[in-house]
Amino acid sequence: MNLRRRIHNLLNQEDLNFLLTNRLPRRLLTQFMGWFSKIEQPVVRDVSIAIWKFFSDLDLTEARKSRFTSMHDCFTRELKPGLRPLEMDPQVLTSPVDAIVGAFGPIEGTRVFQAKGFPYTLEDLLGGDENINDWVNGSFVTLRLTSSMYHRFHAPFDCTVEKVRYFSGDTWNVNPIALRRIEKLFCKNERAFIRTRLGGDGPCAGQHVALVPVAAILVASIRLHFLDVLFHLKYNGPSSIACNTPFHKGDEMGWFQHGSTIIVLAPRNFKLGDGLEQGSHVRMGQALMRWVG
Repeated sequence: MNLRRRIHNLLNQEDLNFLLTNRLPRRLLTQFMGWFSKIEQPVVRDVSIAIWKFFSDLDLTEARKSRFTSMHDCFTRELKPGLRPLEMDPQVLTSPVDAIVGAFGPIEGTRVFQAKGFPYTLEDLLGGDENINDWVNGSFVTLRLTSSMYHRFHAPFDCTVEKVRYFSGDTWNVNPIALRRIEKLFCKNERAFIRTRLGGDGPCAGQHVALVPVAAILVASIRLHFLDVLFHLKYNGPSSIACNTPFHKGDEMGWFQHGSTIIVLAPRNFKLGDGLEQGSHVRMGQALMRWVG
């Protein structure tokens, strides 16, 4: 067994993984990584990316450019055009990201699940003063990005962003090990709530779908291109921002600095697409949820 495999197996031992990724000073490490990843020094950049490749399945062959100014530049890389074809069916919500499908299913009233036996509520996630009626008894899907994945997220439908709300919070790891141990983890971490109204002329028009990007350890930076702010651990601007920004399906909306999670909340007439199940991989633009009327 080679060294990489031995280290991988060691770090995947549940107790050790949880200790290394959650019991260290999470906010301090996250702030340090935010600074360190932006260093534009060739040796720092090259060594950092080489270590990243050693510990992950990082594949840069799809990247638009082959040279990066920093590790951060590599994290937030764009893809070559045409690599993520869109499912254009007007009754389909596409995946906003490349991700691994986590928990999904019906929302039981306002109750959602991060893992088996670990529920949270829409009120916990979105705040007690938010209008959650659109998603009561609706559907949800959790999309987890790993560190090596493409980190930009895109509009899942022709839509208009009506509101963004920012929640400052912790930086717990969001891997399956932590999700089985920390109750209401997504509701404790830094996150943003993006409320969209679906467009078009089909039966979905006018429905509201929410995207909730959730930050994690080493990942407390969420950039939304349509807002002139960068949400991060030291952000002290307005927490709720009214918007009226239109997007076409597949338009880029923003990015994570490293990798994390997006929770998709849909009304009750949307269901997870065929062939997707927990643990399966989905790519941006692939059918994620379908209107079933």
